[in-house]
Amino acid sequence: MEKKIPMTQQGYIALEQELTHLKNIERPAVIKAIADAREHGDLSENAEYHAARERQGFIEGRISELEDKVTRADVIEPSKITGDQVKFGATVTLHDDDSDEIVTYQIVGSDESDIKKGLLSITSPLARALIGKTVNTSVEVVTPNGGKGYDIKKIQYI
Repeated sequence: MEKKIPMTQQGYIALEQELTHLKNIERPAVIKAIADAREHGDLSENAEYHAARERQGFIEGRISELEDKVTRADVIEPSKITGDQVKFGATVTLHDDDSDEIVTYQIVGSDESDIKKGLLSITSPLARALIGKTVNTSVEVVTPNGGKGYDIKKIQYI
C-alpha cells in the first residue's frame, strides 16, 4: 500500500489544474514543436528538436509525478477537525521568542506550502515540532541558522 499524501482541498485542486494544463496545453504544444523541428531536416544538429524533446521529457515526468500524487491524495478539510492539539490543517498563531513577533501559519501538504502566504509544509521542522502540541506550549526548532523558540498562542481549524 502506497503512502497517502495529506493535502487540503485547495492543494488538491491546484495539482489537478496543473495536471490538466500539462495534458491539454503543454503536451500537445511540445508534440507540435517536435513535429515542426523534424521538418527542418538533420536532427543531429537541430537545436529546436533537442530542446523540444527535453521539454517533452520534463512534461511527461511532471505528468507522471502529478498523477501519482493525485492518486495518493488524502484530502483533509481543516474546518471539520476539532481538538486542542496541533494537527494537519491547523492554523497556528505563534510568538517568536527571538524577534518578539506574532506569526500565523497553516500546516498544509508539502506541494502547497508557501511561507510568504503563511502556508507551512507538514514536512518542515517547525510543523513537525508543532504537531501534537497545545496552546501555551513552547517549542524549539533547529534551523539552518541555529535554534529558534516559539510559544503557541492559538490553534484554529478554519
